[in-house]
Amino acid sequence: QVQLVESGGGLVQAGGSLRLSCAASGRTFSSHHMGWFRQTPGKEREFVAAIGWDNSTTSYAPSVKGRFTISRDNAKNTVYLQMNRLKPEDTAAYYCNWIIRWPSRTGDYWGQGTQVTVSS
Repeated sequence: QVQLVESGGGLVQAGGSLRLSCAASGRTFSSHHMGWFRQTPGKEREFVAAIGWDNSTTSYAPSVKGRFTISRDNAKNTVYLQMNRLKPEDTAAYYCNWIIRWPSRTGDYWGQGTQVTVSS
C-alpha cells in the first residue's frame, strides 16, 4: 500500500523559511526519483522541485530556484523541501510524489498535502 505523508507547513511571514517533510512508503524509496508539487485553489498542480534517486541530480521550477532546496534521506524514506525567502505567491498546498519520468511526471496517487501560507 503506497502512502505519502507530508508535514511541516504553516503560516510564515514573507522572507521567512519553512522545511517540509514527506514520508513515503509502499515502494522502494531509494530506487525512485522524488518530487515536490504545489497547488492553489482553482489552479492546476504545478511542479516545484525533483531529486534523483541517488541524490545526484536536482531540478527546480524557475520560480523557486535559488530559494528552495530539495533533499532526501534514503535511510528514512523521507524527502525534504527547505524553503527560504518565502513570498506570498508561494502560498499553496504542497505535495510530494514519486517521479516516474524525470523531472515532473508522476503517478495518480497523492497524499493529503501540507498547507503553506505566506503573509505579506
